[in-house]
Amino acid sequence: MTETTELSLFADYFQIHVSDAETDGDLSDAWTDRAVADHLAVTRDALGIGTAVNVHVSVTLILLGQEPVDDSAGFDHVVEASLDVSSGRMAVLGCTDCVTDATTFEVTPGWNRVRVSRSNVARAAEADVDSDSHPDTTEKVRIQVWPAPEAPPAVIKRWTGAVTPTGA
Repeated sequence: MTETTELSLFADYFQIHVSDAETDGDLSDAWTDRAVADHLAVTRDALGIGTAVNVHVSVTLILLGQEPVDDSAGFDHVVEASLDVSSGRMAVLGCTDCVTDATTFEVTPGWNRVRVSRSNVARAAEADVDSDSHPDTTEKVRIQVWPAPEAPPAVIKRWTGAVTPTGA
């Protein structure tokens, strides 16, 4: 089982969200100093993915039946976290988008693992508000999702370049 979807999402407040489609996805208290440094805010049923830019980003969502191989060498920043999607419907949306209007995906109900791999981060950060005007400068976010037991968040590969601060 592999399903791939391409999206363009507005990363308002330097973030996009992944959540159970039937929750409010409130991440307001999750953007701790650690979450900002990791570019990942985590609650039981919502994730905030930090971006380098406050414009549209290219998102590739891949639904998998099992954990993918580690290909983090080809990316700038890679993080993972568990997400409880008890409804079986996962929403992917921009920070200020309404969850009822979000693109939703059927996933295994319960705990899923979400791996976020970001690329083209330096070029996007350098181009800043103009980064989404050309594919060469657009930040790319790949989100892989598969059923897995709950586990702590993890930074697999850290990007250490300068980025505008993330957070709500």
